[in-house]
Amino acid sequence: MPNASDYALIFDMDGVLIDNTAYQARAFQLLFREHSLTTNARRLLERLNGMPATNILKTVFRHPVPEKELKKYADQREFLYRVLYWNKRREAAGLTKFLTAARAAGFKIGLGTASPPETIEYIIDHLNLRHLFDTITGKADVERGKPHADTFTVAAKQLSVPPERCIVFEDAVLGEQAAYKAGMRCICLSTSVKASKFQNPMKVIKDFTEIAPQDVLNMIEQYPKAPKPDKQTAQRQYAKL
Repeated sequence: MPNASDYALIFDMDGVLIDNTAYQARAFQLLFREHSLTTNARRLLERLNGMPATNILKTVFRHPVPEKELKKYADQREFLYRVLYWNKRREAAGLTKFLTAARAAGFKIGLGTASPPETIEYIIDHLNLRHLFDTITGKADVERGKPHADTFTVAAKQLSVPPERCIVFEDAVLGEQAAYKAGMRCICLSTSVKASKFQNPMKVIKDFTEIAPQDVLNMIEQYPKAPKPDKQTAQRQYAKL
């Protein structure tokens, strides 16, 4: 049986620690309406969730948009999201109990998100979760966001755990791909997309009431290697953003 102290668990934030995808989509939809765009935000996030907002926005406009302007639109979307989600902030069911038990078992715990520091604070500190994480890796710590592997490889370095001993918790298809590119195994949450959309996770859960640290150790033994990234997904144009 694997020893938990030899492994790390790395958690995405949106859609994993919190079930906020509907509010993210609503914020995008309001922004699109402002710019007379007809894109369906929920369907868009099913494909691109996990990427930085500026990269998501690049795929929506039919004409090139300067980076400075994309940043302004992303900031507008962030403001809309915070207003919509302000009174709804709550952790995923069973999260604190699971994180506390995982730490007690010996796992190192990291956060790996595409969000900037102020957004991390908006969630993590409001919910009083920071003390449960050994390291926090966000947008400010990496050059390239998901679906690139950077977020998770940097998190592994910060945790001083090799990638092959890191288990990622993700809710996004591109986040799962980023984990595999980093050489990590993945457990997925079905908060943003259907379980059938994921490539090859060790397990798909609804929330953290459906899993315990011992289950993770059992799966590490059952799935000894990370899958290779799906070539079709990895070669899509948006993966180059």
